[in-house]
Amino acid sequence: MKYNQVIRLNSGATIPIMGFGTYSAQNDREETKQAVQMALKMGYRHFDTAKIYGSEPAVGEALTRAIQSQMIDREDIFLTSKLWSSDHHDPVSALHQTLETLGMEYVDMYLVHWPVKLKPWATYAVPNEDDFERLDLETTWVGMEKCLDMGLCRSIGVSNFSTKKIQRLLDFASVPPAVNQVEMHPMWRQTKLREFCGDHKIHISAYSPIGGPGNSWGSTAVVNHPIIQSIAHKHRATAAQVALRWGLSKDSSVIAKSFNKGRMKENIGAVDLRLDDRDLRDIERMEEWKIMRGEFFVNETTSPYRTIEDLWDDEI
Repeated sequence: MKYNQVIRLNSGATIPIMGFGTYSAQNDREETKQAVQMALKMGYRHFDTAKIYGSEPAVGEALTRAIQSQMIDREDIFLTSKLWSSDHHDPVSALHQTLETLGMEYVDMYLVHWPVKLKPWATYAVPNEDDFERLDLETTWVGMEKCLDMGLCRSIGVSNFSTKKIQRLLDFASVPPAVNQVEMHPMWRQTKLREFCGDHKIHISAYSPIGGPGNSWGSTAVVNHPIIQSIAHKHRATAAQVALRWGLSKDSSVIAKSFNKGRMKENIGAVDLRLDDRDLRDIERMEEWKIMRGEFFVNETTSPYRTIEDLWDDEI
């Protein structure tokens, strides 16, 4: 199936270009489980979760059921989870816990979720002022490499890292990150970061590839943009498909999140769409706007990031 097109990572593993996101504010276990089962039937093979999403139990249960019923082999699934900021002190224990929650022997990709370290008790999404610790990325990355050595994951990477933070990581990493998972869509094109990561063979995986509509922090600005609407009309496609296809045209994988059957089918159909040069040029003219800004990691007293610009190293 076209949907199972893959990209070879610097770790030697392959990542399917179309991912299925499992973050949901409601975090309804049964709903998430049914959505993952439906996604498998439609051809999705790349599933994205994280400790902080609370969706690991449902994702693990749905995938395990599919494997046990011989609907699919474990080797055909690409499963990503992430190290939460309160677990930087011990990535190995954190991943052991994630694997237990998932009911899996390994994940295909383990990512440092944010370049932020919180105290061990800060196991919630929005930290308090006294939750922050100084990030020692070198020590965190040694723990990530240990996860890899122990066979708990097949590849390691990062998420929400700027060009500057990736460069700092590359200065000491024995194993370079295979992936940087970041917000990327037609209104936040990540041109500088894509070029830098491309030069270092680090794959960009795009979250919120249509702008995160439906999430509390998301926006419909991308899908409602006149340029995206016009391109969609021209190709008899949907605005979401245009946004997803744009991401795929940049050699990124895209992680689309919808638990609605019609939209799940629509999203995976973006693989069949072809944008022409004019479409791509028109998209380059769109104003840029970062939607997920991470304000909750910024404060003027205890966070290492006193401003939004500090968090993103002025790439915002």
